[in-house]
Amino acid sequence: MSSIETEGLTKRFGSLTAVDHLSFEVREGEIFGLIGPNGAGKTTTVRTLACLLSPSEGSARVGGYDIVGDPLKVREITGILTENPSLYERLTAYENMGFFAEAYGVSDPQERRNRIMALLEFFDLWDRRNDKVATFSKGMKQKLSVARALVHNPPIVFLDEPTAGLDPQSAKEIRDMIEGLSRNEKHTILLSTHRLEDAEKLCSRVMIINRGRNIIVGTIDELGRRVGAEPSLAIKLKELNQKILEAVRELKQVRHVYPDDADGRLTITVDDVYSATPEVVRSIVYANGMILSVNVVRPSLEEAYLKLVKEG
Repeated sequence: MSSIETEGLTKRFGSLTAVDHLSFEVREGEIFGLIGPNGAGKTTTVRTLACLLSPSEGSARVGGYDIVGDPLKVREITGILTENPSLYERLTAYENMGFFAEAYGVSDPQERRNRIMALLEFFDLWDRRNDKVATFSKGMKQKLSVARALVHNPPIVFLDEPTAGLDPQSAKEIRDMIEGLSRNEKHTILLSTHRLEDAEKLCSRVMIINRGRNIIVGTIDELGRRVGAEPSLAIKLKELNQKILEAVRELKQVRHVYPDDADGRLTITVDDVYSATPEVVRSIVYANGMILSVNVVRPSLEEAYLKLVKEG
């Protein structure tokens, strides 16, 4: 089931086409990445889907509601973190949350308090609830901004550059939080980012866009295959010998075997890394090999991204 569907979505600003006939779908409960260079149209796409901008052409449905026909319904079921989130720095964290909860229609005082407390505890901000936001670090402000976007418990969340400008520790905390939202609370998350590390670690699928156009949609592995980079197996052995090499090379799924005698390591390319792994391990064990570790080495998103953007 799809949470977001677009067909030919287009947004123009005068003679500039920022989003150019985008068609894609985001499945319910997944973290879907929107990646591309600066000026690619990522933020405009997010703002259009969140009904902050009106499309020039095409259509989109968010949570089953048309973004042109039912913009109020779309806003009710979505939360958004914009690239430059605004918080009231003279107010406390709790006051900010309370203000936006009421704005989103969380009118019952007890429900509002319970929701605010749950979110501030989830983001490790409850102990700072009565401190003014002006005293917060950038990472704390970013976490509070995400909490604010979730205060009405929307099933669909738009996050635009959630780790931009953060130090490595704060960025990791935000990534862990996003993963937790998807895994524990089953939110559908559209993540717009130029940080490939975020997309690679969080997203089940990504769409690369450039100049407002869709270059490709797929998993990291699918993007790797598109540029000729297949997942492989890296197997560390206590000792590597000819008997083990012959046993592995005889397997039907094995394409190439690259031995490193000095390190006792085999790098193996196969037709399907997931179905072939048990067979490869079994053949090594039957050849009296002692396996120390087995790792799936996936193609780098950065490698695929750079090639696909250049091709696109």
